[in-house]
Amino acid sequence: MAMEEERVKRSPNKYSTSVLVLHDALILTMDPEKRVFRNGAVAIRGDTILAVGQSQEIVSQFSYLSPQLINLHGHFLLPGFINTHVHTSQQLARGIADDVDLLTWLHDRIWPYESNMTEEDSYISTLLCGIELIHSGVTCFAEAGGQHVPGMARAVELLGIRACLAQSVMDAGEGLPPLWANRTAEEYIQSQKELHKQHNDTADGRIKIWFGLRQIMNSTDGLLTQTRDAAKELKTGIHMHVAEIPYENQLVVERQGVEHGTVTYLEKIELLQNNLLAAHTVWVNDHEIGLLSKSGVKVSHCPAAAMHMLGFAPVREMLDAGVCVSLGTDGAPSNNRMSIVDEMYLASLINKGREVFRKGTTDPTVLPAETILEMATLNGAKSVLWDKEIGSLEVGKKADLIVVNPSSWSMMPVHDSISGLVYSMRTENITSVMCNGHWIMLDKKIMTLNEEEVIFMAKNASRGLLERAGIRIPSRMNFL
Repeated sequence: MAMEEERVKRSPNKYSTSVLVLHDALILTMDPEKRVFRNGAVAIRGDTILAVGQSQEIVSQFSYLSPQLINLHGHFLLPGFINTHVHTSQQLARGIADDVDLLTWLHDRIWPYESNMTEEDSYISTLLCGIELIHSGVTCFAEAGGQHVPGMARAVELLGIRACLAQSVMDAGEGLPPLWANRTAEEYIQSQKELHKQHNDTADGRIKIWFGLRQIMNSTDGLLTQTRDAAKELKTGIHMHVAEIPYENQLVVERQGVEHGTVTYLEKIELLQNNLLAAHTVWVNDHEIGLLSKSGVKVSHCPAAAMHMLGFAPVREMLDAGVCVSLGTDGAPSNNRMSIVDEMYLASLINKGREVFRKGTTDPTVLPAETILEMATLNGAKSVLWDKEIGSLEVGKKADLIVVNPSSWSMMPVHDSISGLVYSMRTENITSVMCNGHWIMLDKKIMTLNEEEVIFMAKNASRGLLERAGIRIPSRMNFL
């Protein structure tokens, strides 16, 4: 289609020898020393960062190459945000499952919706979601699982963003649509291996294929252990919803005879490993937090979705125990907003408020701004097993970065730039986004596709999809 042709015309030349220098900006590196340059510069060639430092030194260092200079005076420059839990295929379902319990949400709304999706629906949904992710400064996301990975991959290729994609896999449990319930664990493992063969490391290396496990209530032991072994064989990750609600733990205790719940059982079958990305992880006790830390499991904290229907995740306890905790938005039906900027703000405030219930007293020092920024950048990179290449602005890493303009009513005045980024920044303050060394948003305009065209396609596709799924949204008020 026209948008795909446009993307090809703008395809990056990763072998370019020209140098780009972004200078005269406040640069938040998120490197091991947590350096912040008040007047800094980043030099980039192709998809790689060549140098980071003081503006005068960097500009002088590369002057002999006649670099392209972009003056970012008054702007902030920082690593691209990493959204570690998002359902891009659910974007067309925004608003169809608000204010209902989790099982109603799954059985009556989301599963009928997802099971009626076509690959084209998934493609359009991922495009729409990707637009919102890019506008909020996300350069990489971890897909929690959908039915049509090829459609997602096609959209990611067009968007210019980075992604870890996974198929949504379920082979047991009540309420599953027949198409899913009739597939065996062996069939799911084979299909995911094929997806890995076809799509892993495509789109100039921006796409990784992971294994997906929707949740333990919908997984046989065979599916769990075969997924564990297949991911180890292909040296890739596993994305799974873990300990979302008390009922989940209760069911695992009754079925498996373990002492507490999901995390305890996953440890028993050796699925707790450093390639597991556990989404939500709300209902865990201190012993299980210790298991997560010991095994190197990464946790994606989704504060808005948690407050929507799950509860308070023990984020402070996990961080204190050394668990790598990052941030995710979840999908549009459980959050409505795909803004990691909103999640940063909520993560800090929700976990401050949780201390009142945990200890009976307030503690405003919980999850300070610098911790939140680490969760959204470097911890995100670790969670998606990509921290050697992304998550911080360092020499040799990929040029994934965002430009923030603080000169607006929402952020001014900026007395503390770090707290300003977490507590005051809005999505509107993010003006430009670079992924893999190429601008995918410039001056708030997506460079890789036509946003209006995607919105038009999304409106049409969503109507048809809900009709096929037989989903009717009840009226809340007296509509005339």
